[in-house]
Amino acid sequence: MSTFNRAEAIIDLDRISANVAHLKSIASVDLMAVVKADAYGHGLVPVARAALAGGATYLGVALLEEAIALRDAGITAPILAWLVPPGSDFTTAVDRDIELAAASIIALEEIGAVKSAKRPRVHLEVDTGMTRGGFLGEWGKLDAHHVAGIDVVGIFSHFARADEPGEEQNERQRLRFTEMVATLESFGYTNIIRHLSNSAATLKDIKSKFDMVRTGISIYGLTPDVKTLGSSTSLGLQSAMTVRAKLHLVKDVPAGSPVGYGATATTDSDTKLGVVAMGYADGIPRVAQGAGIFFQGERAPIIGRVSMDQFVVDLGAKSQAISGDWVEIFGDGATGGYTAEDWGSASGSINYEIVTRIGPRVPRIYRSSSPTTE
Repeated sequence: MSTFNRAEAIIDLDRISANVAHLKSIASVDLMAVVKADAYGHGLVPVARAALAGGATYLGVALLEEAIALRDAGITAPILAWLVPPGSDFTTAVDRDIELAAASIIALEEIGAVKSAKRPRVHLEVDTGMTRGGFLGEWGKLDAHHVAGIDVVGIFSHFARADEPGEEQNERQRLRFTEMVATLESFGYTNIIRHLSNSAATLKDIKSKFDMVRTGISIYGLTPDVKTLGSSTSLGLQSAMTVRAKLHLVKDVPAGSPVGYGATATTDSDTKLGVVAMGYADGIPRVAQGAGIFFQGERAPIIGRVSMDQFVVDLGAKSQAISGDWVEIFGDGATGGYTAEDWGSASGSINYEIVTRIGPRVPRIYRSSSPTTE
């Protein structure tokens, strides 16, 4: 542990492996571990290795550079990159055995024009009702010559409301997906990987598992939606990230003291305030109210606005905290501390944003009972 650390994110890789194994047992099909965005802030390469150790058969990323980083780290497992627009370096992708998503005819034409000793491997992304990525109107124009020179190895789409298990749109999307799969099969592509389920569907929608599921937030031990699906614990998931920071300063202040920029809060009584050495430059939401820190079995809420490098908490007059103590920002909540879900709620957002926004100034500390290998 560096003596320069004033904050750190501790990542339990064993929990990531266990979450993957748990999800794969639920799905009973192949599992793609989604490790985009630096593995949701947990660390791209270490998490990828932990996910593979847990039984993941594919890795999923958004960007081509993320896939290249995995290859540069020596990872040889199948990788799909799905946000690689026309004009990208498709040749490098093909040369590095990186599978590509295509959502337009122009993308297919560019990928098919790649000069390489290897044939491009492509997953066709289709729009089944989210109206974001994927073929929609162009799907009716697609024919066999557009996929000549490439290997179509998969077809996929994405649910818009899988975290609402009873929502009718989910059924409509599933039916539309099967129709679009049938169109592709009519071109002779019958040995392809069909994948539609995200984390929420993997956990709650057995009809949508097809040949592979794509799990993102759940492999990190976080619920896709605590209100509609239940807590991480109730879903059998183990939170992998714990963020902690030092108290830069603890001091006694009298009642009626204004706190922070804009004097938006005032102490109600004589108390102790703690200055936490993290701020919005580190990923602590500036708007957060209702979250805080956990120290010696007690929660201490934020008081005032979050600053760029620090925020203030009300420790209470009887607190034994002193300057330099480590405090927990969020973790698994098992002993009463705040969770990423709590911080998401406190900032009008979601747990996804909380973990992915933890910035590069916060070092990642990895814990594992054994080395993770591919």
